[in-house]
Amino acid sequence: MKLLAIDTATEACSAALWVDGEVAERFDIAPRQHASLILPMAEQLLAEAELMVSQLDLLAFGRGPGSFTGVRIAASITQGIAFAADLPVLPVSTLTALAQGAGRKAGVNRVLAAIDARMGELYWSRCTAEPGAIMRPAGDEQLAAPAAVLLPAGSGWHGAGPGWHSHGESLRKRMATRLESSDPESYPHALDVAALAAHDLSAGVVPLPAAQVLPVYLRNSVAGRRKKSE
Repeated sequence: MKLLAIDTATEACSAALWVDGEVAERFDIAPRQHASLILPMAEQLLAEAELMVSQLDLLAFGRGPGSFTGVRIAASITQGIAFAADLPVLPVSTLTALAQGAGRKAGVNRVLAAIDARMGELYWSRCTAEPGAIMRPAGDEQLAAPAAVLLPAGSGWHGAGPGWHSHGESLRKRMATRLESSDPESYPHALDVAALAAHDLSAGVVPLPAAQVLPVYLRNSVAGRRKKSE
């Protein structure tokens, strides 16, 4: 299987090319430069592999939550390529990709992924590793203040993501002995988006046509639920 994945949901910008389990990646921390960097990254990967977009089987992207602009860039670029090349798409949670990266780098299997959502809030997800070292959410993704996020049961949890940089003191205080370690300098990588998408496809998840590709902002969905309850 040949798969191109991108992620621009945080300050990090990355593209990855998955070819039959072998993966190459371009990654950079480049705030506000995603729109100019992501396509050249993808083009470089394809050129080095001597592949054309038409030879790909699938596209994947970090669908959020994350930066409104960054998530929109990833969704629109992926949709444009999908329309042009008539390729299916698998959206992947940015928070789950962040947890997947923590498992890959630190060898942990219980991850609390957090991304700064501004306005004193963060995007939060509890993830645990399934057989094959594939991370899966252990509950719904949240948008909440650090004092309101749902804490996990048990101990041995690893914190990952820039949300631990912005709100680490508050989170560590609440987690107490549940937290074993944290890496506030970690970011989502397209290579982890690719790994999750490849696993989902092999597990029978049906990819989407280009017309159905949508980002997940989470803040909008929370606002909508609040309005309905008023």
